Amino acid sequence: MNDLDLGWNELPAAAQKSPFAEHNDALTHPVLKQTGVSKLTIDGFNGLTIFSANGATIKHAAISVKRSQNVIIRNLEFDELWEWDESSKGDYDKNDWDYITLEETSKVWIDHCTFHKAYDGLVDAKKGTNGVTISWSVFKGDDRSANSWVTQQINELEANRSSYPMYNYLRSTAVGLSKDDIIAIAASQKKGHLVGSTSFDSGNPSLSITLHHNYYKDVQDRLPRLRGGNAHAYNIVMDSGEARLAKQRITPAMASAISSKGYKFDVTSNGAISTEGGAVLVEKSSIIGIQYPMRNNQTDPSDASYTGKIRAVDTMYSLDGSSFRGSSDTAGSPLAPVPAVIIPFSWSGMSSLPYSHTMDDPSTLQSRLTGAAGAGAGILSWSKDNWLKTAY
Repeated sequence: MNDLDLGWNELPAAAQKSPFAEHNDALTHPVLKQTGVSKLTIDGFNGLTIFSANGATIKHAAISVKRSQNVIIRNLEFDELWEWDESSKGDYDKNDWDYITLEETSKVWIDHCTFHKAYDGLVDAKKGTNGVTISWSVFKGDDRSANSWVTQQINELEANRSSYPMYNYLRSTAVGLSKDDIIAIAASQKKGHLVGSTSFDSGNPSLSITLHHNYYKDVQDRLPRLRGGNAHAYNIVMDSGEARLAKQRITPAMASAISSKGYKFDVTSNGAISTEGGAVLVEKSSIIGIQYPMRNNQTDPSDASYTGKIRAVDTMYSLDGSSFRGSSDTAGSPLAPVPAVIIPFSWSGMSSLPYSHTMDDPSTLQSRLTGAAGAGAGILSWSKDNWLKTAY
């Protein structure tokens, strides 16, 4: 399988029809303004495998999977679906570009994929989607190289500052950020996995997702962010060390000047989040450079209906030179959830996990997931038949 450039303007005329549709227009990125963005909708399938034997890349497109079951996506890379947000003043609430959205869907396996920086979420699930597993995958921000996706965007803004009021303000003496500062701060990925898109939706109690052997490099938030239902994360690495360093480029005076104009330009520092009665269990994982590794309420800490259950077990945590290995309920643990009163952990709607699992020691994860047989697309040299298997 060759790389696929699937922007709306890159598709031949004969392909500009269902299941493809034109997505929201690109407004700022010079490449996406030329290529356009497509949405590929997969609706009503039972038994579908999408894979590449060589780890091909899909660009300029979002995939929406609806009302389907037994869907497998393997050994694919997803890239070039982010642009600078002027229209919602840095809130990234305009384009709605996720690489993959799962809706009213069950039994999905996403494996050995690589996801680069996106405008919105990386893989999101909603409306009762359940039985989702994301394994051996890499999620990462921009590498800030001379021709990286973010650098291309910032070069466009720098060359046309008067056309981009927010960027121009950040570069003005009122704030004082340099071009390199802005690239560094913008490089990390804002959002990971939103599981449950609407508060107290009737389908939220059915939500379920498993994350294992994934490497999250400089993802600021939602690892995952659960509304109801259950999420199980084991043997994952959340490494936001570079994002934390980038955040330090914004002084308190700069932050005040930015917020005074209604702009949002910062680095969030959240890990796993459980809300609205959901249950998140993080086991034998590694968390690096995240200020709030475990959160249990994102709306109103005084209202218990918005609080979720969350627990970390035998997890390694490091922040600003200090380190810890243990569980969230260990006395004095830096993994204790905030900001609401802690609800004792139990699964929601079930007494135990419906599967067994074997876990690695968290001290081995960094080297294993980044090694020769590690996580991400294009890492394993397998035959096509091997990628079609579901058991080994």
